[in-house]
Amino acid sequence: MSFLRRASAAWARIEIVLATSFAGAITALILLNVVTRALDRSIYWVDEAAIYAMAWMTFLAASSSVHYGHSVAVSLLVDFTPERIGKIVARCADFCVFLFAAAMVAFCWRWYRPDALIAAGFDVGAFQGSTFNFIYAEPTTLRINKAWIWSVMWLFSFGMILHSAANLTLKFDSHRNTKSLDPVQ
Repeated sequence: MSFLRRASAAWARIEIVLATSFAGAITALILLNVVTRALDRSIYWVDEAAIYAMAWMTFLAASSSVHYGHSVAVSLLVDFTPERIGKIVARCADFCVFLFAAAMVAFCWRWYRPDALIAAGFDVGAFQGSTFNFIYAEPTTLRINKAWIWSVMWLFSFGMILHSAANLTLKFDSHRNTKSLDPVQ
């Protein structure tokens, strides 16, 4: 197994552990919300924390699903073509996922503008003045900067690049054998 596929498998396991943890946190937060509302003692930030946990869970799980081959797919074309052509079509689909992930990294770069933040000497005010980008100044009701909440997009994008690149390096014959991706299976 290549380094890229081992790295993909390790990163997918981390994503699953984190996504599972966020799923547990969502459950706990919703139960806390039910109890505190029943006692007429609502905690104002619980809803927002559950929403952010749901976003993190979703993006991490979506990225790992590419590694495990469990992502939503329309396989009609692959299923009804000769095997060799179906493998080429499937490989093209993997390449499209890779291109999507690369585009997401480019979008995250434009959104966060780390180059402009560094050029501004990490001065958020100067960064905002030169770019009219307020990503580093938006707080949540949890008093966490939204840039930290939205940083899951970076993790999602890099995870998708890693997993799709690993899928592209699979041997042509074992392309859809998802067990070959993970040494644990």
